[in-house]
Amino acid sequence: MQQELKWVLNKIPKSSDPYLNIMSQENSLKVINFHRSFPQYRVTPLAKLPEMAKYLGLKGLYTKDESYRFGLNAFKVLGGSFAMAKYIAQQTGREIAAVPYSVLTSDELHKSFGQATFFTATDGNHGRGVAWAANHLRQKAVVRMPKGTTVTRMENIRKENAEVTIEECNYDECVRMANAEAEQTPNGIMIQDTAWDGYEEIPSWIMQGYGTLSLEADRQLLAEGCDRPTHIFVQAGVGSLAGSVIGYFANRYPDNPPIMVVVEAGAADCIYRSAEKATGEIVNVSGDLNTIMAGLACGEVNTIAWTILRNHTSAFLSCPDWMSAKGTRMYGVPLSGDPTVISGESGSVTMGALASIMAYPRYAEVKKALKLDENSQVLLISTEGNTDPLRFREVVWDGLYGINQTRE
Repeated sequence: MQQELKWVLNKIPKSSDPYLNIMSQENSLKVINFHRSFPQYRVTPLAKLPEMAKYLGLKGLYTKDESYRFGLNAFKVLGGSFAMAKYIAQQTGREIAAVPYSVLTSDELHKSFGQATFFTATDGNHGRGVAWAANHLRQKAVVRMPKGTTVTRMENIRKENAEVTIEECNYDECVRMANAEAEQTPNGIMIQDTAWDGYEEIPSWIMQGYGTLSLEADRQLLAEGCDRPTHIFVQAGVGSLAGSVIGYFANRYPDNPPIMVVVEAGAADCIYRSAEKATGEIVNVSGDLNTIMAGLACGEVNTIAWTILRNHTSAFLSCPDWMSAKGTRMYGVPLSGDPTVISGESGSVTMGALASIMAYPRYAEVKKALKLDENSQVLLISTEGNTDPLRFREVVWDGLYGINQTRE
């Protein structure tokens, strides 16, 4: 029996909003200026998909393609690198503007700061970003990965000179394992893209680091003649990216924000379940979290991100794996005239979800509730490229998670 989309509009009571300011325009400018100091920095493309927009019945459709980010095939390095820099700046009594890449990699800073060991848990992309940043900034990295992780993802991290293992536990248990190790290691620091009581500062820096992609996309949309997106679909694992993107655009358009939609993997839909409960209480998901969307296989929401999401998200979607696979194939075989986007399983679910909502009559109620029509200008984010070539070929070549029901 093929699984189906689950959705809920945001009916959670509003709460205090203490973290929205971390994604202010001022803070996002500081972040992008830091990332610009890296010799590897390039603005990632915004793919304009006019033929797909026409096919789906939209006015405009745009995808921020993060497969080009720092040569790492995913956006995650933005958060890890900025958080490391903020930590080093804090420890050496400096502002972030005083520690660009040239300073962070200098002999002078290496002598004054020394070497820290940055611990993290990951399903793949975050750990690779942390390992890459640590390697380039002359620091150490230790990465723990959950069971079910592919060897390809592990080897990509090992190539960055990190210590990395695949453990016999799920992602959230790996987080606790890595944190315990960090606490027991001299100069050990946890660099994690989720937050919990007592661990908020570094996750907030990671969320700020992701602001570079939102600021870039914002400017690129304006250059394309889109003054303001009417809709933004953003995927969530722990919710750090979703909180970052939604926080950025809530600050950018305080009086008329876009309709912002959080998209999760059905096997790890802790944010959707929390929204469905509609009390403000967080609902965690446990177990193996088996999903094709490895980067979204997280069962415990970032508590900082949650406060932003509950106050500024319009709707929450819980998506089956076939929607991710559908999105990967649609991006990879575009309509004539549209650019190709190579999007991995966690990057493509927003396209699969949007296309299904627009094209399948059984989702007409969702389409109406989200006010998606011929006047809509939609922004998606492809968070990763082909990060796992074997799985990518299984999806695109072999039809893994194909659709076996009618459109109706």
